[in-house]
Amino acid sequence: MAEPLIAGLRAERIEALRQREAKRFAAGRSKAKAALEKGASVFLDDVPMHWMKDWPMPFLPLIARARGARITDTDGYEIDDFCLGDTGSMFGHSPAPVARAIRKQAGRGLTYMLPTEAALEAGRLLSERFGAFRWQIATTATDANRFALRVARAITGRPKILVFNGCYHGTVDDVMVELSGGKTRTREGLLGQVADLASGAVCCEFNDLAGVEAALAQGDVAAILTEPVMTNSCMVLPEAGFHDGLRSLSRRYGALLIMDETHTISSGLGGYTGVHSLSPDMFVVGKCVAGGMPTAVWGMTEALAARYLAANAVRASGHSGMGTTLSANPMQFACLTATLSEVMTSKAYAHMEKLAERLAHGLADAIDRHRAPWHVVRVGARVEFICAPGPLRNGSEAARAHQPALEAALHVALLNRGCLIAPFHNMMLISPATKKRQVDRLIAAFDEVLTGLFAAPTTN
Repeated sequence: MAEPLIAGLRAERIEALRQREAKRFAAGRSKAKAALEKGASVFLDDVPMHWMKDWPMPFLPLIARARGARITDTDGYEIDDFCLGDTGSMFGHSPAPVARAIRKQAGRGLTYMLPTEAALEAGRLLSERFGAFRWQIATTATDANRFALRVARAITGRPKILVFNGCYHGTVDDVMVELSGGKTRTREGLLGQVADLASGAVCCEFNDLAGVEAALAQGDVAAILTEPVMTNSCMVLPEAGFHDGLRSLSRRYGALLIMDETHTISSGLGGYTGVHSLSPDMFVVGKCVAGGMPTAVWGMTEALAARYLAANAVRASGHSGMGTTLSANPMQFACLTATLSEVMTSKAYAHMEKLAERLAHGLADAIDRHRAPWHVVRVGARVEFICAPGPLRNGSEAARAHQPALEAALHVALLNRGCLIAPFHNMMLISPATKKRQVDRLIAAFDEVLTGLFAAPTTN
């Protein structure tokens, strides 16, 4: 019986690519290897943060510096960066206005627990960029989502949050659930979890409005928390009418609608919400909103703010479960104002989208030439190749499309050819600093790797 194919390939071809590219990577990075062997053991799991183990290289490179859309490692390799800190540096590494703001604010102090004039300007700019929301500042999008969910429950008096199967909204315990046999359960692999998270969350498939309505009809859902496009699985686009349906159903059943735009800010100025004229009750964005300085923002409509203030007025004094001491510090506001006013511009997005379109077409052409059963998805400046036919409709389909062994081998092969893409999926970002020649190098590298994978076998 013939061996089943993986994304159109035999397993031995994928394994041969993995071995070959791993050997090539290790042979050229002796400085990083020696340094890691000497110094990494002081860290838990030998890395400063456990998710760094998700990179597929035999060992991690050590980064010496980054500028624009290029990074340089300690072994001297210059790398075109299409990962860009998994969106944290989507506008390039150390944009000049942000670097100037950091230098200027560093001489004035790093944290006060009191506002600055820049805070007031940042609030004005946030509303100008994303809509007339009442804003709060957090350090990470995880925190922003967590606080937004607490507000939603306080306002509605309801316990549950509706999320979509395969979603990721940071390390928010409340929504670490998945669908299994049509039922919501705590997501497998969650470390140290003792509570049944299904008691506070319900999971539906993306693009399934009938499933959403059935969940909302129970009357216990405080809010729907969603990305406008699923990006933390193999990328899934909304079907026509899906967002209008979500908005209509949330209003009919009294649930709030929260848009997490931490990744889909790539869609254009104002994020997917602005580009597609969505109308959420709450809006969350993080990572790149302050040019790479750890910052997230979350806002609510004026109508929702009135309900929040009323709920908060009757709360007993004490800990609210919201806010951290270092959030809303003056360095964040300095970087926010610089990013919103000088970096996150329509001109920047026009450049990003033009090159992202070139990248998407180039990758798709290579896939077609090699007759690979794969497809490409683009959301503004964000591009992803998926090693399965498409389009994908929901999180379950996205999970089945994910090919970890093949993707890991591809990532190392691309890095060996000078191109870094995100480790978790096959995501690539274009920044305002990205050049046409960098995009063309990535397309050529991708085509070269596919040539080796899909070439007809030689015979003796």
